Amino acid sequence: MAIAVSLRGDFKASQLRAVARKTKDGPQARRLLTLAAIYDGATRTEAAKIGGVTLQIIRDWVMRFNARGASGLLDGKSPGQPTRLNDVQRQAIVRMIESGPIPAIHGVVRWRLIDLSQWVYEEFHITVAKQTLSRELRAMGYRKLSARPRHHAQAEGAIEDFKKSSQRAWMKSRAKRRSTSAR
Repeated sequence: MAIAVSLRGDFKASQLRAVARKTKDGPQARRLLTLAAIYDGATRTEAAKIGGVTLQIIRDWVMRFNARGASGLLDGKSPGQPTRLNDVQRQAIVRMIESGPIPAIHGVVRWRLIDLSQWVYEEFHITVAKQTLSRELRAMGYRKLSARPRHHAQAEGAIEDFKKSSQRAWMKSRAKRRSTSAR
């Protein structure tokens, strides 16, 4: 049987309960109360029942609490996958966007995300999804611009027929006629 990892000696059960009362994070409060039960003399099995977890989870909580205190029992944000592009590759993408596509070479007249993603694959042999590339470009200060949508069957002069044709607000006033006979 393995020896249980002991809790820090600089805390008491009453201190953990006080921190649990003040916290706004429910899971952290549950973990603190579970560890407070251990400080009060409960076995790890009883503490696991109180916390609704297994013995391994209790051990993990004790390790986190011993390392970082009460803040170690907060749920941290997952770091996620590291970025696939490095700074040199990002600068190459910036140069490519700024110079614009050459239709004869690139086969497009404007850059779309899918086209840039294909270029990144051809240039660096890195597969980057459109969503990932969009996030990278937004982080570099670029925004996706698109043309104003238009119905595919719209007639050329249809919009002009529906435009308002009201008089201009400012009109040139008529010049007053001065009669020469009045003089």
